[in-house]
Amino acid sequence: MAFTPINVDTANLTIMGIEFPDRATLDAAANGLGSAVFEGFTPTAAMVRLLRSYLPGEVALTQLPGLVQDLA
Repeated sequence: MAFTPINVDTANLTIMGIEFPDRATLDAAANGLGSAVFEGFTPTAAMVRLLRSYLPGEVALTQLPGLVQDLA
């Protein structure tokens, strides 16, 4: 199974060009995305932006299904 690498820039705290507030949040997102990509998921910038909002609690878990559906 082939996968596309994710552009993670630790120096500028970005994933696919989306800025993260700190290294811990960036690392958490990169680890989660890496696992998902390994399983066949292809992330988009919009999904990375949503993950960035979810990790610090700006978006609740119960909100994710509707938000993900809006991205499709």
